Amino acid sequence: MAAPAPALVHAARPPADVLVRGAHVLDPREGIDAPVDVLVRRGEVAQLGSPGTLRAPEGAEVVEGEGRHLLPAFVDPHVHLRTPGQEHKEDLETGTRAAAAGGFCAVLAMPNTAPLVDTAPVLGALLDAAAREARVPVGVVPCITRGQDGVELTEMAELRAAGAAGFTDDGRPVVSAGVLRRALQYQRLCGGVLALHEEDPSLSTDGAMHEGAASARMGIAGIPSISESTLVARDCAIAGYERGRIHLQHLSAAESVEAVAAARAHGVAVTCEASPHHLTLTDEDAASLDTRLKMNPPLRAEGDRRALLQGLRDGTIDCIATDHAPHARDEKEVPFEQAPMGTTGLETAFAAVHTDLVLPGVLGLALVVEKLSAAAALFALPVPRIAAGEAANLTLVDLSAEWTVGEAGYESRSENCCFAGRRLRGRVLLTVAAGAVAYRERAFAVSAA
Repeated sequence: MAAPAPALVHAARPPADVLVRGAHVLDPREGIDAPVDVLVRRGEVAQLGSPGTLRAPEGAEVVEGEGRHLLPAFVDPHVHLRTPGQEHKEDLETGTRAAAAGGFCAVLAMPNTAPLVDTAPVLGALLDAAAREARVPVGVVPCITRGQDGVELTEMAELRAAGAAGFTDDGRPVVSAGVLRRALQYQRLCGGVLALHEEDPSLSTDGAMHEGAASARMGIAGIPSISESTLVARDCAIAGYERGRIHLQHLSAAESVEAVAAARAHGVAVTCEASPHHLTLTDEDAASLDTRLKMNPPLRAEGDRRALLQGLRDGTIDCIATDHAPHARDEKEVPFEQAPMGTTGLETAFAAVHTDLVLPGVLGLALVVEKLSAAAALFALPVPRIAAGEAANLTLVDLSAEWTVGEAGYESRSENCCFAGRRLRGRVLLTVAAGAVAYRERAFAVSAA
């Protein structure tokens, strides 16, 4: 029997009729890297043609794309939308509005809400809400264990039948090797990727930042990189033994990248992600004690950051994921050690990576574009492509546009962005998700044919 397809739902919106004229289309999967006219009709990519050759149907929007880039929209496998129960931080509408503003056409929501998403009724209610409120398609990754307590498995087959996109106890590791082994055995029956938060609590204890020179200098309890990498190695070994499939969330440490590469060399079915903040910032940035720079895993040393970049280049790291984690202002306006972990990131993901890594020549633009949507295939979601006959999942960006993060506010309900105040280059002007216009930058004008 074929495994159930993950549910990916959003509010109904009119299908787009848009002609993007003369934009530089960059789609690594389709092998396109040139100026192209792209016509979207009734929400589907209808035609591609040389610049100036396509005509817009009557009533269609015409977007002058010359000097801009049209990319396959991005897919984020790791976001916290805080619904149900924590809507003072984020909700389905604000979170997916932030996603669309960042160029994302689909996101996967984590289950550490109130109540937790660990039963089929809660999952069904959340998907129903997303079908009413979400601007871009939303999938949900429910818990591996009931109550995220790491003891009793959820009814994974029932959750899969209800549309689960995978399973995770994100925010908490599956500490027990025996429980993880049983989850992998259950996975063979019902399918679905196990997305794992890799942290040994006995090593991370009450640490607030990376254990290194900066934490020692500041007298702040540190989180050693082995708290992540030792669990990565263990879980890869268990997955290999059980012939299961795992996805490792937000890698931050050089040793973790090495462990994944070694596991892959032995045939383990393991994929992994890295986040824009771990790719561009280090623990020395956190030495400012700005609580927006406190996250789990923490910002690590420069050597770790460079290892993550190499992992992206050589394919060890499969995708870029934001781990968008909104918090209310009062929660973050406390001493560094007391603040909750987490940073928002949907609105800044592309611009931060473009500014700090693409412009200096550290990473190629095509690689970044591919990694920002690569999670779709890992979780059996539709893969964005700019090709005739495909659903329109596109984002138009101005690579030369400069903007200051937070200066004009955020689409997200929360403001705890680690890039706040930074001057970035690269601005999303338009996002079409699942065939409908999901975001249009306020100052960006269009015309009708």
